[in-house]
Amino acid sequence: MGKSAWIYLVEGSTQQKVSLDDIEAAFNRYMEMTSHTGEQLGWKYADAAFPYTVAQKDENGTSFLLLTGRDTPLYKHLLVGVGQTQANGKDRHHIQLVLPTGSTHGDMAKANEFCRYLAKTFQGELHLFNGRVMYFYPRKL
Repeated sequence: MGKSAWIYLVEGSTQQKVSLDDIEAAFNRYMEMTSHTGEQLGWKYADAAFPYTVAQKDENGTSFLLLTGRDTPLYKHLLVGVGQTQANGKDRHHIQLVLPTGSTHGDMAKANEFCRYLAKTFQGELHLFNGRVMYFYPRKL
């Protein structure tokens, strides 16, 4: 298996649980926003901003979103899943983005972009592929 990035939903997040349908709706909103940007710029920015097709898959009882690159050698595939873990006696729901073996540098760049977008959308705690952590939820000082 390749590399993974995690978005944890915390107390300050917009919602405490997330489903694949929520993720798919967020991607649809992303495509809608980029298509509006493309209309303003006069070119098909949405095709460059989201060069994948989204399909919901189920293997061995595990559901995930498979993002497959559209007709380009720059982008192959990404996997997006949801789940929950135990931390300090509490259930923490998370979103996982996986770069499977054989992913390209373009996939890595888009995965980082999508991670930041999803973390900002759900106001979560993002653990990037390189181990760095970004906080997108309101924190008390």
